Amino acid sequence: MGDIIRQEEIDGVVQTILADYEQGRNIDEDNIFNKPDKSEVRKMVDDLFRIVFPGYFRDRSFKIYNPRNSFAITIEDIFYHLNKQVTLALDFCRLRGTMTDEEREAESYRICSAFFKKLPVIREYIETDLLAAYDGDPAAGCYEEIILAYPGLVAITVYRLAHELYLLRVPVIPRLMTEYAHSETGIDIHPGATIGKYFFIDHGTGIVIGETSIIGKNVKIYQGVTIGALSTRGGQKLSGKKRHPTIGDNVTIYAGASILGGDTDIGENSIIGGNTFITASVPPDTRVCIKNPEMEYRSHDKKIVREEMKQSEEWFYII
Repeated sequence: MGDIIRQEEIDGVVQTILADYEQGRNIDEDNIFNKPDKSEVRKMVDDLFRIVFPGYFRDRSFKIYNPRNSFAITIEDIFYHLNKQVTLALDFCRLRGTMTDEEREAESYRICSAFFKKLPVIREYIETDLLAAYDGDPAAGCYEEIILAYPGLVAITVYRLAHELYLLRVPVIPRLMTEYAHSETGIDIHPGATIGKYFFIDHGTGIVIGETSIIGKNVKIYQGVTIGALSTRGGQKLSGKKRHPTIGDNVTIYAGASILGGDTDIGENSIIGGNTFITASVPPDTRVCIKNPEMEYRSHDKKIVREEMKQSEEWFYII
């Protein structure tokens, strides 16, 4: 008798939830077959790493002596799966209902073909990022260590792949790719950002780079840096507008700095000190730092010793 009562109660709960799906809200969408597959996109990113770094990430399902045969299979397999996901993405979000099935399939194939043809250029940029990491970090023992162990290079690599799909106007998938890198590394780079060659992220945890950021070449960024919007109170009215800063060539941004606003331009060869908060443009060849606070030391006998840090009190230094 008790089991019957429980079953009736569970049936009632199920029917209540199913009825709630009929409200017509955005969260009530229940077609699970017409959207990009998040887990499939993540697997695709892992597979793309085998194309970008062919000697570092093996597919253990292949047992062949000639590596190039394995690469050929991998490339064709990724093309197939990307084509499938892009086709779904084109029937998603703002493009839904504007293309026929035939048009979506043709456009997806065109996008995937264009993306794969761009991979040599993407790899050229990633090579410069690898060189920048090795040159910029005395703790790096070798290039292999950076490729296998540095989260900064992982995040940059995923960004560069996703950015190309973003430029090809693929919905959703580029963001799924960079959010995968974000979850793995703690580094959040929007695929819409524009980033030049020789980009180096050191440590990286907590870095945020917004969609309309423009970053020049030879830029070095440390952990906890935000290159973000000054305000997002305008919501969707700000979509497509320049909301994030422009960082010039050869700029170094130290840990914890926040640089905000679409009109903020950091001039080339500048150094941005740790924990600074910048909402206005900085001229080229400028060093920005926070005036050091007075330090307080307390000894065991409770005597307080005050000592002011013996660094310059200037906020701005001209190099």
